[in-house]
Amino acid sequence: MAGHIQDRWYRTETAPNGKPRKIKTDRYGTGMRYRARYVGPDGTEKSKSFPDRQKRLADQWLSHIEADMARGQYIDPRAARITFQQYAEKWVTHAPDPNTQASMESQLRLHAFPYLGSRPLGSFQPAHIRDWVQKLKENGVYGSYARTIYSNVRAALSAAVDDGHLPRNPCAARSVRPPTVDTKLIVPWMPERVFAVRAALPERYQTMVDLGGGCGLRQGEILGVAEDALDFDADTLHVVQQLKLSRSRPVFAPPKGGKLRDVPLPGPVADALRVHMRRFPPVEITLPWKTADGPAVTKKLIFTAPMGGIVWRTSFNDDAWKPALAAAGVIPVPARGQSYAASRENGMHALRHFYASVLLDAGENVKALAEYLGHSDPGLTLRVYAHLMPSSQQRTRKAIAATFSAR
Repeated sequence: MAGHIQDRWYRTETAPNGKPRKIKTDRYGTGMRYRARYVGPDGTEKSKSFPDRQKRLADQWLSHIEADMARGQYIDPRAARITFQQYAEKWVTHAPDPNTQASMESQLRLHAFPYLGSRPLGSFQPAHIRDWVQKLKENGVYGSYARTIYSNVRAALSAAVDDGHLPRNPCAARSVRPPTVDTKLIVPWMPERVFAVRAALPERYQTMVDLGGGCGLRQGEILGVAEDALDFDADTLHVVQQLKLSRSRPVFAPPKGGKLRDVPLPGPVADALRVHMRRFPPVEITLPWKTADGPAVTKKLIFTAPMGGIVWRTSFNDDAWKPALAAAGVIPVPARGQSYAASRENGMHALRHFYASVLLDAGENVKALAEYLGHSDPGLTLRVYAHLMPSSQQRTRKAIAATFSAR
């Protein structure tokens, strides 16, 4: 709908001779002179004021508004003035679950709001995102964690575009590059290292290594294994829950991605579990389900702390896992009074990598391995572990050698 420019300093009247003439108003010489006015798609009048001698700018602004309306790219100025923080704080409440929401809130509060939070959505340009990504790097936030934060900001801005707060997502510009994630080839542990770490752990935790290296479980899944998940008759382990934190409180929850699965239970692992349960009988633990305020669920956990409660992940890592790594020669023994060195690649996840490497070396197919690991997409499994698969050249040499040897 066409708009018009109002001159607040003059009004037009008809002179006695019938011709129009300009008369100074009471506002002459004070405040903004021109007001560009138009009616928006919602039927309400909107305007913007300009000072004296800037009528041309007012005309240009009004022309841009009318052009945006014609192209279907109109953004209500009031919506554009909402800041990124104001919008994102509401947007994040639509996260799929409370645990994800809490994680996203923390990431945005620590790493996005201090730099982008006060900026009006309508003012975002690709340069602002490029500068912010660089700031993350300078502050030591990098790798997959930085990429996750960036993805959350991009998703929030995409939602803001859908809701009419800005015309396009600045993260979608070709000049914007997300934080880089260095691709590191996984180097799986050798069996000797696995068994050395196992031997160095306190006895009540040793069988955790069997479940990680022999069944491919994640740490949270190991800590959450209950007695009823073990089917010794069918040689099967039912992976149906994990132990995790929800807003700093322990809860039972489905495995990562909600991927319930059955995993083959090898004989030596089953034997180790039987011995463990005789030595450390399962203990009934009652915790909320999924969220801190979820319904109470009681499970007889296989692994518990010395006093009978749950095994806290951080305490286990600091007080049991890292000392075992040092005893096995995986990481250095710290000087007296010093903490153990960070060694992310040697966390309990290394046991899953060991499990995958053993199965691939034995000729297991990627689809089955993905199912056992709880990956939703075999393509992910292939991307992570493809370099561990026997090469076609190796298979060719073995096949031809076997054929020629048999003649």
